[in-house]
This record gives sequence, structure tokens and C-alpha cells, in this order.
Amino acid sequence: MFTRFLVLKINMTENKEKRYKWRREDYKEKTKGLLMVNTGDGKGKTTAALGVLIRATGRELNCCLIQFMKSKTDRYGEHESLEKLGVEIHTMGDGFTWDTNDKAQDIKTSEETWALCLEKMRSEEYDLLVFDEIVYVLDYKFLDVEKILGEIREIREKQPHLHIIMTGRNAPPELIEAADLVTEMKEIKHPFHAGIYAQQGIEF
Repeated sequence: MFTRFLVLKINMTENKEKRYKWRREDYKEKTKGLLMVNTGDGKGKTTAALGVLIRATGRELNCCLIQFMKSKTDRYGEHESLEKLGVEIHTMGDGFTWDTNDKAQDIKTSEETWALCLEKMRSEEYDLLVFDEIVYVLDYKFLDVEKILGEIREIREKQPHLHIIMTGRNAPPELIEAADLVTEMKEIKHPFHAGIYAQQGIEF
């Protein structure tokens, strides 16, 4: 009886391993790339994108993180973690708009950052690209949403396996319509309102 149970357990384990076995060599042919948007006024938009990035890296997908607004002179916890995992990171911003108070400079930085996004997408070297804070840029109209979506659409037609995640508040209707997956983070309660400010390891 025990022997039969052991054989059954081994067979179930083998079947499970076969069912979920990762076959990297045929990944692209069996994958539908997704355009994913994390938006809303709640905390967690970038955090959720980083979670997918780590998961994808664990599956040996080639990933890249490009940050639009975080200052290129700052270091965040995700930089330390992702560099240890070998993930490519580009932090391109001058700080948020309330830091620069220079709309012309913000537009210039946004255009330069988008040019880098295009370069990475067109290289055909990546499985997952995260464009962190780009939705803010579109909301502020530093970049034209129709132009951006047109360029993404053209690239995705040539690379149907490519996944893209975009984060930031106030996603424009055009972006929501174009996306395959949209998640809205809703603030219900936030420690800031209780006088608890950003903390290392939680916010940065």
C-alpha cells in the first residue's frame, strides 16, 4: 500500500514538473506580448512593475527598467536589488516637476528618455521593458500620447512577444484603450496622512 502511494506521489510530481516546465527555446513563439499599465492614485504602481520584473528575470527573460522622472543622481533600493540580479537600469529624470519647475527642461528630458525607450524596443534584444513614470509624462503632455502609442504599436507588430509595463497616475483614455492589462491602484489609507514620511526599503 505504501509503495503504491509513493509511486502515485512520484508520478504526480513528475506530471506537475512536466506541466510547468519552462522551455526557454520556444518561449517567443508561444507568448503574446502584453502592454500593461499600472495607474491610479494609490501606492504600488512602480512596486508592482518591479515585482513582475523580478519574476521575469527569474525566468531568464531579458529585461530593462527605464525611469522617466526619478533623478539620475539618486539611488533607490530597486537599483541595488536589480543590479545584483543583472537587470539593466536607466534612471533618466531631473526629479519630479515640482523639483525642476522648468517645463521646457522636463519636455526635453522626456523626449530624450523616450528616444532611449525606442532604442531599446527596436533593438529586439528584450523580452520585458518597464517604462516607469511615463504615464505622468503623458498626463502632463510632455509627450504626445498618440505618437507614443503609434510607435509602440508598430514595434509590437514586429515583436509580438514583447512585454511592456508603463506606470504613473492619470492614464489617458487612449492608453487605457490600447493596453491589454490596466490595473488601478486606489488609495484607501496612506501613512503620509498620519505624518509618517517615506522610509528606506518601503518607498525608496
